[in-house]
Amino acid sequence: MTPPVLDITDLSATYMEDGRQLLALQHVNIRVQPGEFVCLIGPSGSGKSTLLDIISGLFAETHGTLAIDGKVLTPSQRPGATSYMRQRDLLMPWRNALENAALALEVHGYSPAEARDRAAARFEEFGLAGFEQSYPAQLSGGMRQRVAFLRTVLADRDLLMLDEPFGALDALNRAALQQWLVRMWEHQKQGVVMVTHDVDEAVFLADRVIVLSARPGTVVHEEIINLSRPRTRAMVTAPTFLAHRAVLLDALGLLEEVGV
Repeated sequence: MTPPVLDITDLSATYMEDGRQLLALQHVNIRVQPGEFVCLIGPSGSGKSTLLDIISGLFAETHGTLAIDGKVLTPSQRPGATSYMRQRDLLMPWRNALENAALALEVHGYSPAEARDRAAARFEEFGLAGFEQSYPAQLSGGMRQRVAFLRTVLADRDLLMLDEPFGALDALNRAALQQWLVRMWEHQKQGVVMVTHDVDEAVFLADRVIVLSARPGTVVHEEIINLSRPRTRAMVTAPTFLAHRAVLLDALGLLEEVGV
């Protein structure tokens, strides 16, 4: 039986702020299966991004265990075990789009020439053909995000983590890239954990949505999304979509605020 790509058991984490020790996450249990798209939602400060930092090895938990691909890993063993795209694209301004995308392969030991060749082979697939030599300042926000996503995917890990990848985009670009991401994922089929503040985005993209409470963050609800794939924009007005949205808003305590 194939193990989960991610298995978090009874995880808690603290951090220091103004000389005080604060509890960020408490007794978190999350399991992600191969090829499953999971979204994390919750109020600001609920520990969503902290959880991704813990999974990637950038931050250490204080209690619990974390396994990737069936192997329990300590924080020092986690860097490189997953692919991680943070909210900002973090493109290097002195490298062109091709060189930025190739960076993930260079980090994993490929020569710069081979890394560029492998990255270039996927530029058309990511809607970037013709922009290989463009620098980040010459690209739109949406195209910068595509370069960052290609760089993340090229690391070729079973678990892909996305921290609000479209949070800085306007509504039209955001909708277009959501559609693009879901098509790409349906082709790639990696396990995904994505943080978002947008309930509609979570329902549109995910197989399952996990709701974290206010700090200290703990899992208060899991919603299995019963929408067929491939996902289309027409689904956002479907009764099933709206029902999932209402349940998640209720779990977040937002139904009265939005007048539902």
